[in-house]
Amino acid sequence: MEPFWEAITGADLRQGDYLLNCPIPLLLEQSGDAQVQTLPLGEGDLIIVTQSCDLENRKVRLVAACPIYPIVQYETINPALAQKGRWEEVRKGRVEMLHLLASPTQPDNNRAALVVDFREIYSLPFELLTRQAEAAEKRWRLKSPYLEHFSQAFARFFMRVGLPSSIPPFK
Repeated sequence: MEPFWEAITGADLRQGDYLLNCPIPLLLEQSGDAQVQTLPLGEGDLIIVTQSCDLENRKVRLVAACPIYPIVQYETINPALAQKGRWEEVRKGRVEMLHLLASPTQPDNNRAALVVDFREIYSLPFELLTRQAEAAEKRWRLKSPYLEHFSQAFARFFMRVGLPSSIPPFK
């Protein structure tokens, strides 16, 4: 099996970069004075969804990224996906909100695959993520054509249109 990922180092960011242990703001229900709030920070693994050309040309102040999880971890959050056949539906692209990527270290083991959840998108400062990338000894970047497939799945999630009615079925 051809690897989905390449190992990289350095601070440059591209779409499809897998960043570990990123600080993520935790938005909680507001109480008290909404004008003065301190946001607690959590931590999570992210994959960048902002276009590489915008990152290379510094056209963005904030970088969009989605959470990425090992399958086993994601099943603890969403136990319904542990049911027989559900991951195969995700693998085939039939669950628009999720996308599967092979593990960077165990690409032949589908239980080691990674799940990207397109329903959550974080916008984090460009400089914060470049520091995160630079601090990593080694990190992973999606290779072509897996990057384009990932990008297309992300776009498909947002371009869905629900119609109030449709043409009646042919009989």
